[in-house]
Amino acid sequence: MADTRRQLRSGTVVLGGVGLLAAALTACSSDPDKRCVDRDSYTLGKGYKVVSDKNCTSTKTSVNGGWYYGGKKKGGFVNGGSFTKPRKGSGGSGSHGGVDRGGFGSGHGKSGG
Repeated sequence: MADTRRQLRSGTVVLGGVGLLAAALTACSSDPDKRCVDRDSYTLGKGYKVVSDKNCTSTKTSVNGGWYYGGKKKGGFVNGGSFTKPRKGSGGSGSHGGVDRGGFGSGHGKSGG
């Protein structure tokens, strides 16, 4: 009887650990790294000044806020990213950022007439 309980507990720990790992991986890949910055604050060598998120979610602020994706944050500034949100699954180079093999709904086919 004691062996059965021990096995159940170890199985629960393994399943719980797998669930936590899956949740962590999903959280890491679902949203790109983004920060709210003042678009008018660019300084050569430093980048854009990081400001409160409310400056990017509200229209009633005095700061020209915008979401800045990627880059490296250093001392309240971020540099090396972009204001363009990366597409999900865009890992390749080129204009598509991924594999596009055509097919139904791809928009790359020829239309007859």
